Amino acid sequence: MTETTYPQLRIVPTRFLNPETTEILLDKIYTIDGIRRLVLNGPNLPAIVPYGPARGEINDNTHRRIIKVCGEDYLLHVQVGAILLELDDASVIPLVKAACDEVFADKFPYGITEGTYMRSNMTTTDYAKYGIVDDKRILGMSDPKSKQRPIILQGTK
Repeated sequence: MTETTYPQLRIVPTRFLNPETTEILLDKIYTIDGIRRLVLNGPNLPAIVPYGPARGEINDNTHRRIIKVCGEDYLLHVQVGAILLELDDASVIPLVKAACDEVFADKFPYGITEGTYMRSNMTTTDYAKYGIVDDKRILGMSDPKSKQRPIILQGTK
């Protein structure tokens, strides 16, 4: 795997985020120029209970709902536990930290680490799921079990 030339950040709050907090944070992050890709990580919130005594019943989880980001509605189907960012350059890091400080200031602590968290080249899973792709932003971001493509927000670009 070739090394990426773009810095990557991982934002990890000490607890799972509510949809309201996720919406506020994403709105602040998407106003920052210089963010290439963003991934929301966390446990899946299925619409239908997949196993157990309530199998096949509707999952009434209040965290699975539609959020508005950049003026568009998106279904939040994960409980956000970590946010991965890929940036154009390191000058954006202080802006991301300031946005996180503003959102998480009085609520709870969080951590930001810099490292390599997303793949930057095509994987076998990407090829099997999408074939040859022209849009390099979705490389390494596929979930083999997911039935939908990654959501691509344009942000300020």
